[in-house]
Amino acid sequence: RFGFGSQSAEMPFSEAVTESLKAAASASGVDLIVLDNRYDAEAALRNAEDFVRNRVDLVIEFQIDQRVAPVLADKIARASIPLIAVDIPHPHATFFGVDNYRVGFEAGEYLAKHAKNEWEGKVGWVLGLDIEEAGPLVRSRVTGAFEAISSRLPSLPAEALVRMDGRGLREKSRQLVLEFLKQHPRDRGILIAAATDTSALGAVEAVRELKREKHVAIVGQDCIPEALQEMSTPRSPLIASVSHETQNYGPRLIHLGLALLAGQRIDPYNYVKHKLVS
Repeated sequence: RFGFGSQSAEMPFSEAVTESLKAAASASGVDLIVLDNRYDAEAALRNAEDFVRNRVDLVIEFQIDQRVAPVLADKIARASIPLIAVDIPHPHATFFGVDNYRVGFEAGEYLAKHAKNEWEGKVGWVLGLDIEEAGPLVRSRVTGAFEAISSRLPSLPAEALVRMDGRGLREKSRQLVLEFLKQHPRDRGILIAAATDTSALGAVEAVRELKREKHVAIVGQDCIPEALQEMSTPRSPLIASVSHETQNYGPRLIHLGLALLAGQRIDPYNYVKHKLVS
């Protein structure tokens, strides 16, 4: 019996991971208990305590706040329950998720390519819509994007690269980008690297509200269905997203969990394949 703390039932990527995991658990004969962390640290801690009380054989944890990760992981470790952490590292846990720096770097490469092809390489600003609470590994998505853009557009000054804490949320990201664009009404050539597609879609709303589509290009992460639909819209500022191939999450997580329980040697970091979709 496995316990799964899902990131949030309201987040499309999280729900896709949950559905993939449910299907894989059912196919493997694993009893899966799913609790919603609700994108909230306190909820995640309560759910971890529930898993311990229910004496599950293994916990798969998908929660966003790295500040409570040691507390949560310690509760599970003291109960001698193996732990797999999805996307955000936790102490005592086997990591499973994307190579955050690499997916960010590839997003940045595509943004720089767009700037060269469409704007003759003239870029005024690069915005990184970050998730501060997720910690340095997830934040390396923006770090990677900035590194790729800077390496391909070497004349871009360091002060043109601006991080914003969009928290991976749509409305928060919309507000941040809207405020920035209003503060720079005449600036063109604005690249936006978003840590999630949900955040990227918020940026799209801000750009469209101010009719700045020609001057802004956005790349997201996750390839959720709404992002794919938006990318197919003519003249959309959302030009690409990096797919984390959520359909592979469930089977690989169940395989990892069963291997851990069987005492097999498991690598501490287990990365999923990804691909950029334009």
